[in-house]
Amino acid sequence: MSRPRSIQSRMRRLVAIFCVFLAAVLAVTLALVFLYNSQYKKLLHNVTTASEFNQDFKENIDLKMYYYVIESRYSEGLPIQELQAAQALARDLLDTTSQKDSLRAITSVLDLCGNLEEKIYQIQQTQSYDSRQMQLENNIYVLTALIQEYMYNYLYCESVQLGRLQQQIAQQIGAELLVVVGLSVTLALLMVWYSLRLSRSVTRPIVELSRRAEDVIGGDLTVREPVQSETVEIQMLSEGMEQMIDRINAQIQEITQKQASLRRTELALLQAQIDPHFLYNTMDTIIWLIEADRPQAAVEMVSNLSDFFRHCLSKGEDVITLAEEERHVRSYLQIQHARYKDILDYEIQIDPALQNVTLPKLTLQPLVENALYHGIKCKRGKGHIRITSKTEDGDILLQIADDGAGMSPERLEALRRAMATGERVGFGLVTVHERLRLLFGSPYGLTLASQEGAGTTVTARIPAGEETT
Repeated sequence: MSRPRSIQSRMRRLVAIFCVFLAAVLAVTLALVFLYNSQYKKLLHNVTTASEFNQDFKENIDLKMYYYVIESRYSEGLPIQELQAAQALARDLLDTTSQKDSLRAITSVLDLCGNLEEKIYQIQQTQSYDSRQMQLENNIYVLTALIQEYMYNYLYCESVQLGRLQQQIAQQIGAELLVVVGLSVTLALLMVWYSLRLSRSVTRPIVELSRRAEDVIGGDLTVREPVQSETVEIQMLSEGMEQMIDRINAQIQEITQKQASLRRTELALLQAQIDPHFLYNTMDTIIWLIEADRPQAAVEMVSNLSDFFRHCLSKGEDVITLAEEERHVRSYLQIQHARYKDILDYEIQIDPALQNVTLPKLTLQPLVENALYHGIKCKRGKGHIRITSKTEDGDILLQIADDGAGMSPERLEALRRAMATGERVGFGLVTVHERLRLLFGSPYGLTLASQEGAGTTVTARIPAGEETT
């Protein structure tokens, strides 16, 4: 197979051949050319302008709308700019088009663009994911296909009209100057042969690409050999499509793996939080309070225990507000304070303005539990746990600080390494860290600071933009 060449270069070759023959008859046909010059310029302007229509218009609009509908991180928003460019091109052509079929085609393009813009904004206003998907398939894909088809029909009609005009010129020259009949026939035959060859070399791979696109729309994401074409643009388009399919497959696998990891992490965390020893000890404390004739204290502890497990369930939601998480950790600390009031004091200072910020359920409680059991209880005398919040660089920092036993530099480094690699060590810190990163991304998660004998501070960074309405 010959080396692929661009459509522009092949068109330049066709024009060059045309010019060679035209030079031979230019002297005797100059007067006739002036008669057709106005019409020829207008048609040539239309063909040239129509040729500037983005051949990837449908693919670009469809892909950007697909990313917008599924709320992909690759989404660039609504493709209004591409649509406006197509409308501007169509209006320019409408002003210079007079041929009936061409006028009908370009008018249809303008009408369809207006309809497409309406359907795009309709999707923007639709909240249901299924409805948006249905509108994408039944409206957007159909309209972009029709726009592209009518633009190609327009280009074809104008090209045919241009060819007819050229044939009229050739026929007129032949009628007036018999001496150039042979050259004109030769030129016409050569152009027909080359045009058919060029048409076959373009339309055949385009048909194959269309079938490939239909297979992809139908769910066939198998990577195949690119379509072979003599045109470099079509060759690059086919190779790009296969590379895109390969990347989509890789992203699907990555998302599947992340979702599986997220489910495993969430399950492990939820199982870890319902600690039977915590329940046993709390129940023992309630029994002791009742036996010590302190019913009011026992009632408060039962109420706190009920609140604690109610927030653990959170109606099955995986992501809750910071206000709900604060109530959950407050219930936990009230229970623990009743048991360890001789060694435990606590303080919670979370900005009320942040109460609607969302975060994964059971984020703070495991960190507070670590502070109690591995910090406060490991030191002599009474300890203090302090929970605070602040904003920094557009994010929210939730800090759990204790003045307990702290960690040695070796232990601190081991925990940081485990958080970086996902190794399952360290009092549930790794689990909380992974959940934050899976939900919000790599910039977020936990950071540790500790000094042996002085205490430990755990900071959870979450985005400020994640709020419920």
